[in-house]
Amino acid sequence: MQRLLILNGPNLNLLGTRQPEVYGRTTLADIESMCRAHAETVGVDLDFDQSNHEGALVDAIHAAKGRSAGIILNAGAYTHTSIALMDAIASVELPAIELHLSNVHAREDFRHVSYIARVAVGVICGFGARGYTLAMDALVSHLDR
Repeated sequence: MQRLLILNGPNLNLLGTRQPEVYGRTTLADIESMCRAHAETVGVDLDFDQSNHEGALVDAIHAAKGRSAGIILNAGAYTHTSIALMDAIASVELPAIELHLSNVHAREDFRHVSYIARVAVGVICGFGARGYTLAMDALVSHLDR
């Protein structure tokens, strides 16, 4: 059975209370439960993690090599700043999907720049918590090709 890593970056531990008008009221624990249930329906195992620290995210990406078939990454603000995360994804040579709850292209200009997209097989944004299961479906489909 294939294993996927869903990795969440800074401030996503505050989902449900942080700017609910932008990110909704669904908590990260709710999203994890939703993803675990969906993993059963699509036949994958799942690792789910979150860190506010860039280096810890890099370490999690490195640890995925040889363990996971692919990565779904909601890097939060690091999407727009982190060459280190981009390099980590490129280094492990695993397919990755960039994910955002909000439509970053309808927000501030600085959010239109993504280092992660340069090494991702695709980007999903603007669908709220549902984006996680959409990303899972997209990654499983990509892996099945």
